[in-house]
Amino acid sequence: MNTDHALAVYADFFAQLTPQRLDDLDRLFSPDARFKDPFNDVRGSAAIRRVFEHMYDTLDEPRFTVLDKSCNGCIGYLHWQFQFGTSGTHSRRNITGMSRVVFDSHGRVLEHVDYWDPAGQLYESLPVLGTVLRWTRRRLSARR
Repeated sequence: MNTDHALAVYADFFAQLTPQRLDDLDRLFSPDARFKDPFNDVRGSAAIRRVFEHMYDTLDEPRFTVLDKSCNGCIGYLHWQFQFGTSGTHSRRNITGMSRVVFDSHGRVLEHVDYWDPAGQLYESLPVLGTVLRWTRRRLSARR
């Protein structure tokens, strides 16, 4: 298996992701694959598909941009930016993160784990919760 090629195909899938392309998940993921992000931890391509269907149902024009990728053996890393809007607002949000992707011997995804900071990139923008989180972050940070 060529992990560089598998990661390039996978990165392209996310860069071109639309609701219509969700059928490709069965081809890209092994049947018992795991997908984990700060909100989900699911197994199997049907459950993974539900995560992305929910994303399209709840967010306006979600889009991934792959900024960089790298491989080490059967493990690939994607550095990405996720842009989306929410109902009732005209502003777009940006979240930057990393994904660790483990491939099987056929180049299918066995495990995809996202790493990003929901507190700093999402929750801190909420009115009440954001105030508490910003205060907590200032309290816990090293003084400059």
